[in-house]
Amino acid sequence: MREFSVPPIVTVGDAANLTDPVWDNAEAAPDAVQFARRTPAADGAGTTWAEVTCRQFRDEVVAVARGLVAAGVEPGARVALMSRTRYEWTLLDYAIWTAGAVTVPIYETSSAEQAAWILADSGAVAVVVETDAHASLVADVRDRLPELDHVWQIDLGGVDELVTTGATVEVAEVEQRRKAVRADDLATIIYTSGTIGRPKGCVLTHRNMYADIANAVPVLPNLFHAGAATLLFLPLAHAFARLIQIGVVHARATMAHCADTKNLVGELQEFRPTFVLSVPRVFEKVYNAAKQKAEADGKGGIFARAEQVAVAYSEALETSRGPGIALRAQHAVFDRLVYRKLRAALGGRCRDAISGGAPLGARLGHFFRGIGVTILEGYGLTETSPAAAANLPTGTRIGTVGRPLPGVTVRIDDDGEILISGDLVFQGYWHNEAATAEALSADGWFRTGDLGQLDTDGYLSITGRKKELIVTAGGKNVAPAVLEDQVRAHPLISQCVVVGDRQPFIAALVTVDEEALPAWLESAGLPAGTRVEELREHEGLRAEIQSAIDTANHAVSKAEAIKVFRVLPRDFTEATGELTPSLKVKRQVVHKTYAAEIADIYRG
Repeated sequence: MREFSVPPIVTVGDAANLTDPVWDNAEAAPDAVQFARRTPAADGAGTTWAEVTCRQFRDEVVAVARGLVAAGVEPGARVALMSRTRYEWTLLDYAIWTAGAVTVPIYETSSAEQAAWILADSGAVAVVVETDAHASLVADVRDRLPELDHVWQIDLGGVDELVTTGATVEVAEVEQRRKAVRADDLATIIYTSGTIGRPKGCVLTHRNMYADIANAVPVLPNLFHAGAATLLFLPLAHAFARLIQIGVVHARATMAHCADTKNLVGELQEFRPTFVLSVPRVFEKVYNAAKQKAEADGKGGIFARAEQVAVAYSEALETSRGPGIALRAQHAVFDRLVYRKLRAALGGRCRDAISGGAPLGARLGHFFRGIGVTILEGYGLTETSPAAAANLPTGTRIGTVGRPLPGVTVRIDDDGEILISGDLVFQGYWHNEAATAEALSADGWFRTGDLGQLDTDGYLSITGRKKELIVTAGGKNVAPAVLEDQVRAHPLISQCVVVGDRQPFIAALVTVDEEALPAWLESAGLPAGTRVEELREHEGLRAEIQSAIDTANHAVSKAEAIKVFRVLPRDFTEATGELTPSLKVKRQVVHKTYAAEIADIYRG
């Protein structure tokens, strides 16, 4: 058993809460720019960035919190928030905390079933949605939510409505509510996919999240400082993005929001952030787009050589000698020809990035550092608030997820499982004592379900998963059983194995039930005895299976949905090794046997 611990830099006091930095900033630097938000341009053509100062943000938070109090939201009550990443999300989050309530994020891509479960399980008394589609989704399940009293819609002026109704509430009452919130009070319930279908609500206190970010900011001074700026485009329902939000406020940096990633390139070039937060898939897209453009322009050879030099330059930075004269000279040439253009795609000022949610890959890490953008890969889970380990400017080993952050202890159990302890570890799963007991030891260690290794210097490497949970390249957690069970419900389907770990989308391997096949062949007018391997691309068969896929996809969000499927030439059997004696699928065997099939899915 190996263990590595880093002492805390900051200890959160019992009376502290996450709204404190908002008030501190408003007093210490009232005119500093805390946010930039999209507003209509003065000439009516398009939009522009409008600055929101620290004092203005504090005042807007108070105004919205007064509206929540006027609506009858009591301290400790749960208020759900379903919206894309936009300024109002952050404003509402802090207003909910200021009113003494608890924020319950819901992904804006969630299905009606997922949203209904989260609203019901959390006992939410109110929900703020963004669009008409969100409002309709909630309306369709409202009869199953007896505790839900209020629905406000951002696009229909819901925030302004809260401000108006809150005008009758004294500011002093809101301030009293805010100051009454203690560090160990509940701040948020973040629902994360479970292996048996129902999302589990991770209970995080103000201390959990405050301790995480307060200890991360001092060791990431190149990212979090006054004058730094970031454009946030990941969903704020994701704990990773939420941590950056509170980090920006804590460090008095500046943040803008990007609600639609289709506009991301233009937004980056206009806002020009100094650092970005992303998941590996976005970095992969930047790399792939640059490579494809170079090849289309007949400059594929130049790009390939520039890539080799960038990787070699980064790898040399980890040696005692560093890059040699010849390598530095080549690097300088390609910086003018290639690297500068790639940095321009991120706005031109970005020199640092944070990556998490899924493994980045050493080559991609070296490539980006070689072109002048250092990606600091980190590790954590929603249950750890979420950042538990990270590569730092003072110590980076590409290919690892860095060392534990200050205040965190990481232990590798005898079976290789990563265990984590510290003030950042969550309190348990909401209304789920069994899952809590499984995840948390009696002395407070969180069992991550991930497998890893610690080297002698404390750098953590992730080697696999004990759980079957899939994490896509976009950082989305997907529980395969939810989809597989529904696909297998189709009478023509025998087995379904969902794949997509570290990949850009979810796919499925499907086998046909050989006992059900003869009847289908007859109904389709096909010769009896036709084998499945002859039917893999048959329109009729694929349509049948697609109908099962479509049904399964209704139960999950778009990010979790099966995008592609392959019909395998035969069913799984115990004799061929894919099934256990109790007829459970051996995933590792299936992945190995059909590795070429899986690779072909993602090759396109």
